[in-house]
Amino acid sequence: MIFMTDILIIEDNEELATLICDFLKRDGFTVRWEKNAEDGLKSVDSSPYRMLLLDVMLPGMDGYEALQIIRKKHNIPVLMMSARTDDQSKILGLDVGADDYLDKPFSFPVLSSKIKAMLRRNYDMAEDKELLVYQNITMDIRSRVVTRDGKEISVSGKEYDILRYFMEHQNQVIHKETLFNAVWGCDCFSEMNTLNVYVRWLREKLEEDPKNPVLIQTVWRVGYRFGGNADK
Repeated sequence: MIFMTDILIIEDNEELATLICDFLKRDGFTVRWEKNAEDGLKSVDSSPYRMLLLDVMLPGMDGYEALQIIRKKHNIPVLMMSARTDDQSKILGLDVGADDYLDKPFSFPVLSSKIKAMLRRNYDMAEDKELLVYQNITMDIRSRVVTRDGKEISVSGKEYDILRYFMEHQNQVIHKETLFNAVWGCDCFSEMNTLNVYVRWLREKLEEDPKNPVLIQTVWRVGYRFGGNADK
């Protein structure tokens, strides 16, 4: 069972890493922390992440070298952070594949803003594909039209947002909390049970047998999987 984590943090300063983790968790993100580049590379290869927060000054392999290795296999968005604030260091970071560069020390609201902007940009770039497809279901991003077997079906509002998230995370186990926060926002006052209602409505529109769903499967005590085989 593979879980999608929002942010991988590679930072050798335990005190700073703990503060970053705590802040980002309060901001609604899921995070994982690795103390060095070597362990970070293993984690990137073995688990899916939405983005990477990478320190430059690390014991052993530094962040520049680690990023060069990552870029050979992964297209994950990367925000580098470093006390090296000179232009040459920033240019080097961008040249080896960083998407943005954050000077230390930094404020946590600035960190959060950069992370959200980076995820938003990456998300919007994915929209350029225009079409999301899974088997007989097609979603046109620009027109917000959903078809099943070539016939348009009425999917709008939160139903559309949930289905889009599912189709962008096909065959992945998705925590209910992650899906709820992505669609409603972590500061929303709606109840989690609202998600269950919308998922039921989606199943009624998309499944051959909504009472025995195959497309939108429930993963017991975790959340959902769109497509693939779920653990019952």
